[in-house]
Amino acid sequence: MKNSLPKVVHPVAGRPMIERVIHAVREAGADEVRVVVGYGEQLVRNIVEPMGVQCFRQEKQAGTADAVRSAQPGSLRGRILILNGDHPLMEAEDLKLVIKEVLALKSRLAVVTCELEDPGSFGRIIRHNGSVKAIVEAKDATHESRKIREINTGIYMAHADILNEFLPQIQSRNKAGEFYLTDIVGLTVEAGHRVDAIVTSSRLSFGVNTQEELAMATQHAFAKKVSELMENGVIVMDPKTTYVEEKVEVASGTTLFPNVFLRGETRIGAMVVIEPGSFIVDSVIGEGVHIKAGSYIESSEVGPRSEIGPYAHLRPDVTIGEECKVGNFVEMKKVKFGNGAKASHLTYLGDAEIGEGTNIGCGTITCNYAVDKKKYVTKIGKNAFIGSDTQFVAPITIGDDAIIGSGSTITKDVPAKALAVARGKQVIIENYKPSAPKGPDKK
Repeated sequence: MKNSLPKVVHPVAGRPMIERVIHAVREAGADEVRVVVGYGEQLVRNIVEPMGVQCFRQEKQAGTADAVRSAQPGSLRGRILILNGDHPLMEAEDLKLVIKEVLALKSRLAVVTCELEDPGSFGRIIRHNGSVKAIVEAKDATHESRKIREINTGIYMAHADILNEFLPQIQSRNKAGEFYLTDIVGLTVEAGHRVDAIVTSSRLSFGVNTQEELAMATQHAFAKKVSELMENGVIVMDPKTTYVEEKVEVASGTTLFPNVFLRGETRIGAMVVIEPGSFIVDSVIGEGVHIKAGSYIESSEVGPRSEIGPYAHLRPDVTIGEECKVGNFVEMKKVKFGNGAKASHLTYLGDAEIGEGTNIGCGTITCNYAVDKKKYVTKIGKNAFIGSDTQFVAPITIGDDAIIGSGSTITKDVPAKALAVARGKQVIIENYKPSAPKGPDKK
């Protein structure tokens, strides 16, 4: 992958490849999941162990058979499904079909195959009278073998008895000293057992080995999600430039402009309009909300029929009420913004509670971070009017219906229905003529 990040940790549409594979396996009904780790072990463990899987270390990367040995299959019973961690497009339904067919055939060993127009570097499936005889690696294939279009996807399903009998018999026959799991097919056939080929979709053969293939996988995942949204009534202006991760929910009637990015656990209500360049992650957007161009919303909630942006920034823990307005170049963090409140432009509100119907003037700032390195809360009541260029030095409370004069720096609580003005007195000197500047030799 031309970087230091372990391959299976690379994200496809926001989720690491290995997470996608584990999710598919779990959804397919696996009782236990074991992950073989090697390069970048700790990074992989950090992702998969919270998912409840066991990790087994491969001391030396000595081939696929050695990797399977590292997972200690001798302690397992029943049927074992062996998968690659870099096949992010496989889905639970694909695996369920494989398992169903294996059980129907009563296979002791099955290899999952597919047919490709250009088999390239994939191992070829060698059959005899229709039955699988062997798997030949592309580099070892004869001219005739290379014409075979049926390839090995790298997915196997084996009964534990077969796997544990023949896995130790696999030998290294190459200069690199690697042990190939493909050899188990020939060993099983030689012992008189049938090996079945489960022919599936070519999607299961898609593995990621380059950054270009990673991008292709991501494009596929985004396209699939957007297609599902459109099937359910979401209006997508340009599917190719709309990026929605799989866990995101979008209700019907919502319009997504080009270059919208929806991530994480985001939930979008009905009849919402999201304009170009908007980025929303782990947030809840109510019905009828209008999110204007360039807005960034993270771990926040926006109430119904509110208007956000353009170029607004809602940082974590912001709750916007119903029918609010948060305008251009407004930044909020950890704010409760009451129903009908407005902050139309060029404002920072942090660690604040703003009452219903309050209007926040341009250039208002809550000064919530003190010299003691602690953050304090600003509370502004209902229907207050905050003049432009006001600074609130927290902790401070402003009562309902209070008015704050423009240009004020408020350091004391203001009672309800009061007017507070805190600025220097304006001085006017008529016919003022400034003194001539004094040179270095003038006194």
